[in-house]
Amino acid sequence: MSSPRILVVDDEADLRELLEITLLKMGLDVDCAATLREARRLVEDNDYALVLTDMRLPDGLGLELVREVSSASKTPIAVITAFGSAENAVIALKAGAFDYVSKPVVLDELRVMVRSALKLSDGSGAAGAGADTGSRLIGNSQAMQSLRAQIGRLARSMAPIAITGESGAGKELAAREIHAQSSRASKPFVAVNCGAIPENLMESEFFGHRKGAFTGAGEERDGFFQAANGGTLMLDEVADLPLAMQVKLLRAIQERRVRKIGATAEEPVDVRIISATHKDLARCVELGVFRQDLFYRLNVIELALPPLRERLDDVPVLASAILARLAGAGGAWLGPGVLDALRAYSFPGNVRELENVLERALAFADDGAIQVEDLSLKAARADPPPVAAVPPAPPPMAPAASAVAEPAGPGPASLPSNLPAYLEQVERDIIGRALQQTQFNRTKTAGLLGISVRQLRYQMQKLDIQAPEN
Repeated sequence: MSSPRILVVDDEADLRELLEITLLKMGLDVDCAATLREARRLVEDNDYALVLTDMRLPDGLGLELVREVSSASKTPIAVITAFGSAENAVIALKAGAFDYVSKPVVLDELRVMVRSALKLSDGSGAAGAGADTGSRLIGNSQAMQSLRAQIGRLARSMAPIAITGESGAGKELAAREIHAQSSRASKPFVAVNCGAIPENLMESEFFGHRKGAFTGAGEERDGFFQAANGGTLMLDEVADLPLAMQVKLLRAIQERRVRKIGATAEEPVDVRIISATHKDLARCVELGVFRQDLFYRLNVIELALPPLRERLDDVPVLASAILARLAGAGGAWLGPGVLDALRAYSFPGNVRELENVLERALAFADDGAIQVEDLSLKAARADPPPVAAVPPAPPPMAPAASAVAEPAGPGPASLPSNLPAYLEQVERDIIGRALQQTQFNRTKTAGLLGISVRQLRYQMQKLDIQAPEN
């Protein structure tokens, strides 16, 4: 049986030779091309386990080859980008590239990437697109069939994925499904709730620390990146990361290296990033609470999960699976009219709410027979809540009239000449009066305004609102 064959496309003879020698030592067959034209001819005449191409070639862009190969076959194609060209890497990933390596090429990183590609090519990694073998995502609706097909395609890439969807729609299940169908399935899947980590512990939790690096660091400890090395790191509720941590996370993703607290050297990490949030990250960027450069690094490919109200035909199969898990096969069943009642409900809490409804109903059911009255469904909402937008923008931040009165704004005949400055002043006045009302107690002020203490602190810094000195 012949060895897997790799195509290397680069106009630099020295780099071509280095890559060829490295791949040959891995036991692989190698073809080389110096131009886009020559690469196209070789791709047409041969079956490759991986194509590795430079972004800039004498007669065109490697990006053209990325699009052609990824659209015409399942052959993974990776790109070589110039040092510091993170934007080019993102563009290539969006175009269908499997992964990328940066110049100067680090051979250990290259070998890791090649091994991942070979797992895809020999079928030991990702399942085929749309595969539904033992899928965690249950449902036969068109929306779910489309979602599973998307996941099958995304699993073949190493590109970062941003999963969006309402709370309870199954974002972590989707992330686990991508991991399970990828070439990284045998490596760890680490899910992190970014909103549940105290801000002062974030760097240690993500990157680890050395013994004695700070008070209480009694032993060396790995962080989430090291724990997920070789596998997938899911950043759930990524919009809740403070700005200072966003900077450090961006560097770790771009450089694929992390430094433990107290360490003097960085260490390489190989993780695929999947992020998830129920907030509108683009809106967060507009409001200045989420970095635009990190947004572009995370949002290379977006995967949107449908809410349950848009696939109510899946309720019977979902209910059956949930009851089988809660009560075992044949341990519970739905009485007359129950499915109709469930299908008529809008499920603002999505699949998680369906689970809670059935678990509660099972507790009240006689002999496992769930009746309509056991469901205790809330009154259906005409307009279920959409994906949460963001931490409240300045205008919605204003409290009710009973809490802090709004300043009198200009009438219709006196529109402000500088709208941004006017809105900043309105926001400054509202926050200032709320602080005075609570005697500058930030926790009470944040509660009064309906925002978090972290958001209040950020707005105060942005608007240069100073607390009085004691």
